[in-house]
Amino acid sequence: MKVVTIVLVVLTLILAALAGYFFNLSRLARQELTTLNNEKSDLTTRTQSLETRIVELSKQLADSLAKSSKEKDEEIQRLSSAHEQLVNELQSEIQNKEIQITQLADRLSVSLLDKILFPSGEAAITPAGLKVLERIGNIIKNVQDKIIRVEGHTDNVAIHPRLQKQFPTNWELSTTRATNVVRFLQDKIGMDATCLQAVGLSEYHPLASNKTASGRSQNRRIEIALLPMAVAPLPK
Repeated sequence: MKVVTIVLVVLTLILAALAGYFFNLSRLARQELTTLNNEKSDLTTRTQSLETRIVELSKQLADSLAKSSKEKDEEIQRLSSAHEQLVNELQSEIQNKEIQITQLADRLSVSLLDKILFPSGEAAITPAGLKVLERIGNIIKNVQDKIIRVEGHTDNVAIHPRLQKQFPTNWELSTTRATNVVRFLQDKIGMDATCLQAVGLSEYHPLASNKTASGRSQNRRIEIALLPMAVAPLPK
């Protein structure tokens, strides 16, 4: 009888211990489930917030791109208008192949052979050259938000000895010519000096071979380039 009683007591204790263990296990499981549910709810809220932000940013980006595209289209149209005016104004010089005008998207270039602006080997602009520059300047000064870069180019023929005191090399000649054109555009045409650049490139950016008289003539030039304000790199 005592043995049975002892067994019953032991079994009761074991059952009580198991009941407590499973009770605690169930409570911990419920707590863990509650925590997981809360974390899931937080993640859902954060996900919804991020999705909303993505939608907002996508709309802002689309609006910005549309605005930028519209502004770029308007800029190209203004430049195309200037291109057309220059072509109409300089028809004679273009036909004589003294001036070449090119437009590539938002960039416009006016290339002038040196002979219509300068005496051979000199940097002072001739009276006839000043009139040509005035016709060009009165058109391009109306193009807004552009860098106006004037580039001086030469052939590879060395400076004549009688001029070497003033221009030791083609570097000095090309730079002085570009500077004189910029000074005219600023002083006489009234262009904003902060948008003007004078660059002397000497003989190192030829358009044609310097082995022929025709090629050297093409290389001796002034290029007036209208470039975007944000990016106006020197030519490579």
